[in-house]
Amino acid sequence: MKYNVKVEGRVYAVEIENINARPVIAFVDGERFEVMPEQSTSAEATREAIDLKGEMEPKTIDQKKVLAVYPSPNPALSGNALTAPLPGTIVEVFVKPGEKVEAGQVVVVIEAMKMKNSIRSVYSGTVSEVLISAGQSVAHKQPLIKFADLGEAAWI
Repeated sequence: MKYNVKVEGRVYAVEIENINARPVIAFVDGERFEVMPEQSTSAEATREAIDLKGEMEPKTIDQKKVLAVYPSPNPALSGNALTAPLPGTIVEVFVKPGEKVEAGQVVVVIEAMKMKNSIRSVYSGTVSEVLISAGQSVAHKQPLIKFADLGEAAWI
């Protein structure tokens, strides 16, 4: 999704592919940045963003707060997990904990609506944990595999 963000009087063209991923990958005027948003409760964020009349008020962004590192309480939203892109049944798992994975490598096959879908890793790195097994049903965005360390991301 593309946004125009105003910081200290200057407008930047920002593109964010997945706002729920951690870290958030943002492209600002063509340059890639990884950002860890500060955690806050939704009520807190709502109070800060909306004035008493219910109108949105312009907000300046404190870069120190935005770049603060906090772990995600939801494993599906953490930046080190590969999540299911669709609901279905796991047919086959091709990786084990400790294995090295390259970006673009098929790691899982999910059957959905009688079609087998090869799920490729978007990261290169070492698998720390496989959270699913063959025959298991998975929901959309359910974590499938956790990585111990991440290499470069691939935008396949």
